[in-house]
Amino acid sequence: MKKINMLIYLLLFFIPSTNLNSQPLITKSVIKIYTVYDSYSYDNPWQMSGQSKGTGSGCIIDKERILTNAHVVSNSTFIQVKKAGEAKRYTAKVLSISHESDLAILSVSDPSFFIGTQPLQIGDLPEIRDKVAVYGFPTGGEEMSITEGIVSRIEQRNYAHSSANLLACQIDAAINPGNSGGPVMIGDKIVGVAFQSAMRGENIGYMVPAPIIKHFLHDIEDGKYDGFPELGIKFQKMENPDIREKYNLAEDQSGVLITGILIDSPAKNILMVNDVILAVDGTDVENDGTIEFRPGERTSMIFLIQKKYINDNITLSILRNGKVMNKTIKLTVPMNSTRLVPFEKYDTPPTYYITGGLVFVPLTKNYLLEWGNQWFFTAPSELLTLYQKGIRTPERKQVILLSKVLADEINLGYHDIDNIIIKSVNGNLISSIEDLIEAVENNQKEFHEFEDIDGNKIVLKRDKVLKYSQRILDTYKITSDRSEDLKKQK
Repeated sequence: MKKINMLIYLLLFFIPSTNLNSQPLITKSVIKIYTVYDSYSYDNPWQMSGQSKGTGSGCIIDKERILTNAHVVSNSTFIQVKKAGEAKRYTAKVLSISHESDLAILSVSDPSFFIGTQPLQIGDLPEIRDKVAVYGFPTGGEEMSITEGIVSRIEQRNYAHSSANLLACQIDAAINPGNSGGPVMIGDKIVGVAFQSAMRGENIGYMVPAPIIKHFLHDIEDGKYDGFPELGIKFQKMENPDIREKYNLAEDQSGVLITGILIDSPAKNILMVNDVILAVDGTDVENDGTIEFRPGERTSMIFLIQKKYINDNITLSILRNGKVMNKTIKLTVPMNSTRLVPFEKYDTPPTYYITGGLVFVPLTKNYLLEWGNQWFFTAPSELLTLYQKGIRTPERKQVILLSKVLADEINLGYHDIDNIIIKSVNGNLISSIEDLIEAVENNQKEFHEFEDIDGNKIVLKRDKVLKYSQRILDTYKITSDRSEDLKKQK
């Protein structure tokens, strides 16, 4: 089974009585997806975790494409699809994927698959209390299921698949596991894709809403996926009247205080710490960091940034030292790229480097997930703190771990060491795994010396490392001392 954290990937299904005339049209375009996948191991990053299987749902949209969830087909090795009411399966492949928004597009090379189908159109963001129908294939049977519910909330939400914070719609519905990717319909228009539910609480499900779907589809029109942009800043709310007075906000002004500019931020040298963001593209920002996106409906101001595309411009109205000014910023950085500890990655092999039996990896959320479904409680606390609060700086672009020691005679005495954070190698401070490799391979001294953040040292003779590293790799059936991405930089 795929790993499931605080939220469970599940399919929702609804059909309102007012939409009965749309059923035949929609039914012909709803797809069941069968996926064989093999995830990468982050505990032993030179190997795979082993083959598994899963199912999901999707629907046919324009240009003979199938829309579904990214988590239905991530890390896939083989995909098949079949239409509702039919038995024949067809081979499919991933055409485009957005792990951030948990969306994917599949293609089927056999044109006969699309005979008798009608592509569904993407609608608009629904209103609160709109009645919706969700179509898909829940566990417990092979045929398509249809259930109904209403839209109960619209706001920014963390997506379970990627940890990205994007607009989502909460749906009031009974939840059935195993059918992620099914279309959520109003009439004959797609208003969302069902993708997750809350582990706690009853009848709390979520769909990826139409604006996010449209953003993804527009993004990939040029044949590549760029992602959602981010501003690369840290900010805090200004609900307390004293902080507003301190930063010279008038009674009719509101906003949020910038507390940090990240090193990769496109706002670097444009915005400053202690600037107050008053408005984004002309939309006022409240003291709690929200904006009104429709009359009477609010969400986080980052929604306005995420509506943009990579290389778009955005204009901020800011208050600096009591003066209002406008700043235009080109959004060149995709979301989450500024994090010290990256969120989940899929379809990408982990990075690693091995020397003298010492296995070095950058800290990622994928690595933390190796502690299981309760990783947030069971992983080492110092690693969790870096995951939550770590910020990239020129001095630390990655957190480099000695994840384990592959036991051999030359590293005797260090066999029980694991998950320690490396500070320096041979006297060189380490900012990235590339720094570590350079410090090892350019060392001409008698010893290699690896120091952790507590000052503890691992010392190995350089000539022994050169002589016996390959023996260790052979013993543990490891074909390379480094991952493919690091070979390109060798």
